[in-house]
Amino acid sequence: MTPTDLVDANLLRTMIVVATPLLVAALGELVLERAGILNLAIEGMVTLGAAAAFVVLFAMAGLTGGVALSLLSAATAATVVGLVLAYLCVGLRANQITVGLGLLIFSLGAASLLYRAVVGVTTSPPRVPTLTPEAVPGLAEIPYLGTVLFRHNLFVYAALLLVVPVWWLLFRTPLGLRIRATGENPKSADSLGLPVQRIRYGAVLAGSALIGLAGAFFPLVLTGGWSESTVGGRGWLALMLVIFGRWRPWQVVAGALLFAYVDAVGFVFAATSRLIPVQFLQMLPYVLAIAVLVQVYQRAQAPAALAKPYDREARY
Repeated sequence: MTPTDLVDANLLRTMIVVATPLLVAALGELVLERAGILNLAIEGMVTLGAAAAFVVLFAMAGLTGGVALSLLSAATAATVVGLVLAYLCVGLRANQITVGLGLLIFSLGAASLLYRAVVGVTTSPPRVPTLTPEAVPGLAEIPYLGTVLFRHNLFVYAALLLVVPVWWLLFRTPLGLRIRATGENPKSADSLGLPVQRIRYGAVLAGSALIGLAGAFFPLVLTGGWSESTVGGRGWLALMLVIFGRWRPWQVVAGALLFAYVDAVGFVFAATSRLIPVQFLQMLPYVLAIAVLVQVYQRAQAPAALAKPYDREARY
């Protein structure tokens, strides 16, 4: 691999594709954490969303509306888990770390059960057709940038555009101010008459739906299939990206592109060289995540009430 290969248009195009599920899942987690809810079940929710999307698309066997229904199924599956998370952590004020880890194991098991219930045990895993790229007329013909930015499928375009409404909601609307207030100082928000529990419930459900949609990206775009290792720890990377981005959407985008770039370079290097073991290349994004997290977390300022149950009757 030469230095020119590191800025190859196809490599950067792959980077954007790989960054898409990281970005969508991280934006969902960002909404939860801005409301004060720590979701350690994110890896399981992404995996469950991927399984739900795959089995629906597989069962519909190319029928009209299969993609839309698979997206809805992925969002619904993760939202159900999010509802349990909200009920236990917001309604019953349970420990968020314990609940998150429990729901992580539950979600992973539910994903495997759902897959086997619909597909069964097969020696040759079934496949579903993936979404085809849609070139943007005119813009796709721009040299270099056309290949990098304007030759993706609709899922990628929607994910990139999603950053703007999430940023606008959290930082430019009264509802966003209320969400951030419940994550910073729920006692003060409550004293001003804000329904802290309802705001947190809404944030958890909305964020969980985005996390489920991130899972749908894997069978619909990346793999065309599903297995227990399909997500491959990318849910944990999305959780880390929220910290890397210091709980701000645009920084989360930068982090997603950075780690996706390292991942994409590993793919290309593995295909063109045998000097380095493939397993080492696959490990690089996670090593980078740990190194960056150690440095960034020391200076990051998390929402003050993150992972802290709120009891309006308690004394503070």
